[in-house]
Amino acid sequence: MASSTPFSSTPAAAARRRPWIIRWWYDPTQRRRVITVTVLALLYGSGLAYGSWTRVCAAERCPSITRIDPRNGRNVQLQTSKVYAADGRLITELGIERRTVLPLEQIPEHVRQAFIATEDKRFYRHHGIDYWRILGALKANVTTLHYAQGFSTITMQLARNVFPEHLGKEKKIARKLREARVAVELERNFPKDTILELYLNQISLGPNVAGVEAASQVFFGKSARDLNVAEAATLAALPKAPGTYNPRTHPDRAVRRRNIILNLMRDQDFLSPEDAEFWKAYPLVLTTRRTSYGDVAPYFVEWLRSAFLEPRFGRDLYEKGLRIYTTLDLDMQEAAEQALQSQLDEIEGGVYSNGKFEGTPYREYIEQGRSTSDEQGPFAPYLQGALLAVDARTGNILAMVGGRDFVDSKWNRVTQSARPPGSTFKPFVYSAAVRAGHPVTEMLDDSPLPPVIQLDSSLWQPKDYDDTTLGAIPMRQSLYLSRNLSTIKLGMALGEQTVIGEARRYGFTTPLPPYPSIHIGARETKPIELIAAYTAFANGGTRVDPIGIQRIEDRQGNILYQSTVKREQVLDPEHNWLMLDMLRDVMRCQPGSGPHRCGTAAGAVGGLRIPMAGKTGTTDDYTDAWFVGFTPEIVTGIWIGYDLQRRIMNNAGGGRIVAPAWTKFMRDVYERRPAPADWARPDDLVTREVDWSNGFLATPFCPLEVRRWEWFYPGTEPTQVCQVHSPFGVGVTP
Repeated sequence: MASSTPFSSTPAAAARRRPWIIRWWYDPTQRRRVITVTVLALLYGSGLAYGSWTRVCAAERCPSITRIDPRNGRNVQLQTSKVYAADGRLITELGIERRTVLPLEQIPEHVRQAFIATEDKRFYRHHGIDYWRILGALKANVTTLHYAQGFSTITMQLARNVFPEHLGKEKKIARKLREARVAVELERNFPKDTILELYLNQISLGPNVAGVEAASQVFFGKSARDLNVAEAATLAALPKAPGTYNPRTHPDRAVRRRNIILNLMRDQDFLSPEDAEFWKAYPLVLTTRRTSYGDVAPYFVEWLRSAFLEPRFGRDLYEKGLRIYTTLDLDMQEAAEQALQSQLDEIEGGVYSNGKFEGTPYREYIEQGRSTSDEQGPFAPYLQGALLAVDARTGNILAMVGGRDFVDSKWNRVTQSARPPGSTFKPFVYSAAVRAGHPVTEMLDDSPLPPVIQLDSSLWQPKDYDDTTLGAIPMRQSLYLSRNLSTIKLGMALGEQTVIGEARRYGFTTPLPPYPSIHIGARETKPIELIAAYTAFANGGTRVDPIGIQRIEDRQGNILYQSTVKREQVLDPEHNWLMLDMLRDVMRCQPGSGPHRCGTAAGAVGGLRIPMAGKTGTTDDYTDAWFVGFTPEIVTGIWIGYDLQRRIMNNAGGGRIVAPAWTKFMRDVYERRPAPADWARPDDLVTREVDWSNGFLATPFCPLEVRRWEWFYPGTEPTQVCQVHSPFGVGVTP
């Protein structure tokens, strides 16, 4: 009986049991067919690759490397313009990216090695494309099934950074091919050291920070020339992910990544194992000084940029590395910011309102994470302030504080706002009177006014802040007590057009309609114009325009712009000295006793032992508070109020809540510099002893408390003697 088996043991059956790949290999027909297809596929792939390589830059899709010329300024990389303070200290940089170019020989070797070890260890052995790295990247990406590793060399990264508008940063094969083509061209035309220099000055190392020098200044506060190994490795960690490894915002990540780079430097024999361990233990020490990248005088910098620099230089401001030397005094700027902020904090803390403040304090508002721009555009809902200090002789702006928080509100209250100046406008009414020949002892009528018809036919009933009247008072006293009624009557007697013309002489450009309320500052004006007008009083009657820039140079040191002092004589020295002396009374008390002998700022400036003068200002319902004070050297104006006008608090007069900030600022300034010499009095003025109660020449019978020596412009001194006080104590009518 024949036996049967389930499987045949014939050769054909055995062949069928072999894997298909083996069967295919032993089949000549199949083998030839597959080899042919493979060869054709390889030829096609090679042709496709070659065509892609040659066509990827067709139609000028690749940039020309002729844009890079190391012999002409080393390279064409865009450089920021640097803004310097008056003493040469760097304030900020203006540009699309912050960059300062260093020659390769000035970049320490360990800085170069850190970047080479991290970004391209075969940099000096390839010709723009590292094929071994391509294979490694393909393996890593296939293994992880996502884009885990790139293969860009330093030269390819340079191409991408120099020509971002042509090459872009998207992860596409066409972009990589264009990048590789440009890299090969770079390698053919420039030596390796030149490419490395271009790269180290170009690579992005943080938001708006390009190159090792700029990054070194931002993070370590020193030049890249002075970086140690650990700091070099910290910067070399940034190209992979500048935000992730930012040492200021993510110090722990930055240190971990730095230590990985130190290991890479060790593995490539740039460091010994001992040195690597030493630098891995080195602490991360970042600069704590105020960097010059946007947090120093931001309102001042933005004013210069938008009002002067950009209109004049356009894109060159951001690309050509200009050097802008300003007038700013950094020490005064810091003192100004501290004085104003301290005063605002005291107001909000209830120092001037019995422990209560009507609004939401700034700090509470910010802590709540609220944003001004979300609610009121550029205006802030919390109490604001502004300060401007200028050199009285040159107009150089020494300090500018345009608000409390530039990040929250970029509205510059010094240059952009228009606010009612209140009583700080009164000196220009009195200037018109002095110019017209009115002596400072002329008696003004401080009594109630009937309702005044305004330009719009409405009725206006002015009064003084204390609802009192003083009767007949000398012009000098009317000014230093800041009386409204007597000032309005003086202005009306002179004529509104006369007062407007006087204001125009002092540099006011805002509209001033001819109605009586302008005499007490009811019409808006720009703070910068108001403060500049006071330079005339401090400077012998010569007004100077505010200046923010001394000169501008290009990268080669050629002067592109040089400022000139713009002066205008608005009042002769004799008349100006009379105005100056009246404004000095605002800051001091007269001999004797009584409620009306001290100026409106006398209580706030106590203790200062410097020549000084000024004027307080307050508007209706305490919505704006001002003080403009000056020495023979410096004119400083301060405003406090709300952007969208509202009551600050009760009794928020300029002498009470603003003048103390001026005092803090001046005390800080003159702790670092000697007090200036007092103003010189012109020789032509004449002096007479007068009776202050009536303006006549004093006699021995006038009470001592009303007798005072006064100065007069020749020809305006009184000639009649007092006939009110008799030897028997009985008054008679002259």
